[in-house]
Amino acid sequence: MSELNGADILVRTLADEGVEHVFGYPGGAVLYIYDAIFKQDRFQHILVRHEQAAVHAADAYSRSSQKVGVALVTSGPGVTNAVTGIATAYLDSIPMVIISGQVSTQAIGEDAFQECDAIGITRPCVKHNFLVRDVRDLADTIRKAFFIATTGRPGPVLIDVPKDITTAICKYTPKRGEVKMRSYAPVTKGHQGQIKKAVQILNSAERPLIYVGGGVVLGNAENELSELVKLTGAPCTTTLMGLGAYPGTADQYIGMPGMHGTYEANMTMQHCDVLIAVGARFDDRVIGNTRHFSQNPRKIVHIDIDPSVISKRVKVDVPIVGCVKDVLVEFNELYAQSRQESPGNQPALNDWWKQINIWRGKNSLSYAKSDELIKPQYVVESLWEVTGGNAFVTSDVGQHQMWAAQYYKFNKPRRWINSGGLGTMGVGLPYAMGVQMANPGQDVAVITGEGSIQMNIQELSTCKQYRLSPKVLCLNNRYLGMVRQWQQIDYGSRYSESYVDALPDFVKLVESYGHVGLEIDKPADVVPAIREAFTTHKDRLVFLNFITDQTENVFPMVKAGRGLTEMLLGPDDL
Repeated sequence: MSELNGADILVRTLADEGVEHVFGYPGGAVLYIYDAIFKQDRFQHILVRHEQAAVHAADAYSRSSQKVGVALVTSGPGVTNAVTGIATAYLDSIPMVIISGQVSTQAIGEDAFQECDAIGITRPCVKHNFLVRDVRDLADTIRKAFFIATTGRPGPVLIDVPKDITTAICKYTPKRGEVKMRSYAPVTKGHQGQIKKAVQILNSAERPLIYVGGGVVLGNAENELSELVKLTGAPCTTTLMGLGAYPGTADQYIGMPGMHGTYEANMTMQHCDVLIAVGARFDDRVIGNTRHFSQNPRKIVHIDIDPSVISKRVKVDVPIVGCVKDVLVEFNELYAQSRQESPGNQPALNDWWKQINIWRGKNSLSYAKSDELIKPQYVVESLWEVTGGNAFVTSDVGQHQMWAAQYYKFNKPRRWINSGGLGTMGVGLPYAMGVQMANPGQDVAVITGEGSIQMNIQELSTCKQYRLSPKVLCLNNRYLGMVRQWQQIDYGSRYSESYVDALPDFVKLVESYGHVGLEIDKPADVVPAIREAFTTHKDRLVFLNFITDQTENVFPMVKAGRGLTEMLLGPDDL
């Protein structure tokens, strides 16, 4: 054991936890920590240009890998700037650790300069938070934070560190064994009796459906899921957060359900007789109106690590609490054994697929092609073609996000990085930074809009400093697109404050940061421009400003408060 100050203890503990990158922005309350970072070489600090971007980047770092993202911010406005990013990670159950500076312990509660109640402010949007009041607790608190963030249902954990704690001296004790907390012991193994009940219900199904959420991605259960889909022969649908958990080009995949899901996915969800929900939470954007959803009788099996989400919005018949990977391993073994004893109802399953293929025949993702106007859907399809479907794709929030989800076929997990629960504009570019730091050498694309990109466009400077090279595809329709779409449909085409009439020259702006800017306004130039970005400028950040059709809407669409089968399939339904 050696005596160290709190800042050195903090830095050494992070390194001992395997941290390789920390995203942050310095300030007075954390300067001793930054001094300790300067003196070490075990991890790299990434200097962002805004604290919100630090948390978003750490968030995507975690989403796109199996590492824990770490962000470091100062007190007061530093931590309040970080709250949006923390809430974004919380809603999507992303494991990460945020370290915030705080005024000295004797000044807490005295309205000191740059003081705020970080614990109180963040309590509603973290899995847990800590205020360190004794330097002797600092190392163990950090270890507990990593343990809490990554076990059970993952989530962000904040550690608030007063400045005097970073200067206090104590002996540093290295980690010994696994972290154990008496008051925190999440269940991982599913109840065998419940799993047997679920197998029996699935065996009796005539119209089964496997409904998959982000929990399968976070739980690294994609192989077990594929085995389940293969064993059952059932259709599979994935939520926005679950894209890539099951291959988007597979025959048994029927697309995304919900507000902007495919016709076949929504009809299958509504009319199935057995629904196996795996790592999903029956979000309002997925099932629409709960009364309408519950009109059709069906048996529901719900597998999730978090008992609080089971029967929260929809009553289920068989709850199974546990790690989805572990539960699916046992489920698949029991189901395979049961099928040897009883082959199931194959004729009914064949009829079910005939019906699903009739729904597929609607071709609900078709859109009107144009030789004159760039259709945003075509840009996403072209990106998929050029990258072979292998890129990491981050998105901001809006119409472009939905088009990305609909038209980029994700065949691998952790390749689709977006804000699902909170719907945070401005995440796309900092997300790309985190993805590229976690996955060096991989193709990274940002699908954004002219509104979203401006919310964190200062991070072009961070990309320049660290030679990050994402390709930014801006679907520029000169509107806040999703707002405009709702205003057209629900507000009599009264476009209140949704028109963006003071846009910068994005090409010149991007070039001023030292990057490559391209503007594309003809459909024939879309594919060549994307190819140029990924080949000619492979090691440069390229901003592709696509001037797209202003009138294009996202279809299919289920209006808020409506049922899954009450879909608008195109402009003729308006």
